[in-house]
Amino acid sequence: MANDRTIETLLAQAGHFHDPASGAIVPPIQPSSTFARDEQYGLPSEHSYSRATNPVVCQAQDLLAALDGGEASLLFASGMAGITAALETLRHGDRVVAPSVMYHGTRDWLNHLADARGVVVDWFDPADDDGLRNTVNDEPVKLIWIETAVNPTWDVVDIEQASRLAHDNGGWLAVDATISPPVTCKPLALGADIVFHSATKYLNGHSDLTGGVLVTAICDERWNEITKARLLMGGVPGSFEAWLLIRGLRTLALRYERASASALRIAQRLEHHPEIEAVLYQGLASHPRHTVAARQMMAGFGGMLSIRVKGGREKALAVAGRLKVFVRATSLGGVESLVEHRATIEPNNPKVPDDLLRLSVGIESGDDLIADLEQALRRA
Repeated sequence: MANDRTIETLLAQAGHFHDPASGAIVPPIQPSSTFARDEQYGLPSEHSYSRATNPVVCQAQDLLAALDGGEASLLFASGMAGITAALETLRHGDRVVAPSVMYHGTRDWLNHLADARGVVVDWFDPADDDGLRNTVNDEPVKLIWIETAVNPTWDVVDIEQASRLAHDNGGWLAVDATISPPVTCKPLALGADIVFHSATKYLNGHSDLTGGVLVTAICDERWNEITKARLLMGGVPGSFEAWLLIRGLRTLALRYERASASALRIAQRLEHHPEIEAVLYQGLASHPRHTVAARQMMAGFGGMLSIRVKGGREKALAVAGRLKVFVRATSLGGVESLVEHRATIEPNNPKVPDDLLRLSVGIESGDDLIADLEQALRRA
């Protein structure tokens, strides 16, 4: 791929393929699980068995590395497969610093590592400007893992600050950029060592696959260990899933632009609504870390926001139940708009308020989405 092309062009022509025999411009799917050797038992290509590599998976990985500005990437069969492979590099006594509000799968796996392996996990408050610095406290750290913004309260963590703190204290920085895909945020350029995406979400964008992606700034021993973990744990996706991801990536820039514009409209419309306690969206000028978010996100603030409904849990559930355009489902980043009562999904997390509804704004008409929210708030 040419380095002088914009990210929009790279995405629009993702996996661009020209078959001289048929003229096909879409890459083929290679479903084979194994690859033949020649008479001397040599391999005609880099592929021998699809648990290690597959032509379509490699094509997707090359594209993803280029989009994030990394040296290499690895595609996984799920987001959790990618997360666990990265965290598999931790050993007994290693110290991890992570936000107290974050994706529950990552939090649960860190707690598992603390219990089963003796990894030390310190949690910081992402709503506190000095929370990360005070938690690191100039003491050795193996890994700082952050999300920006954090799910589902959308507090913003400064990537450059986190990078300095990690490197100054002997560790490395991983950034979960699932809600901030490379069309808007480039964590590696801001000092991160590894960036993670749940490919299920914005990258694919059509709610029809599960996948995860790790992209590394450099191919070092840590990256070799992660690569080995994927091979041995069998986390590579199938060729059809990789093909679907390439297909979805072609419209990422357009989908993200539309979702961001509609989410901002919704946030501004509801910010002073009489039935709303608070709107949590980093794109609002009133957000306490809006300036940091604007520095890190080049092309919009995304389609994720949360609203806190006056009247508590029952009122929030009533609003969700009366929505007709928003779909009541877990996930995010798809073409359809979703609503989730997060406390129902994470009932034992005291950091998630009972009155919080998480919205994933899709590509429907912004007018229709606003009208749907307003009628639900009125009827509830």
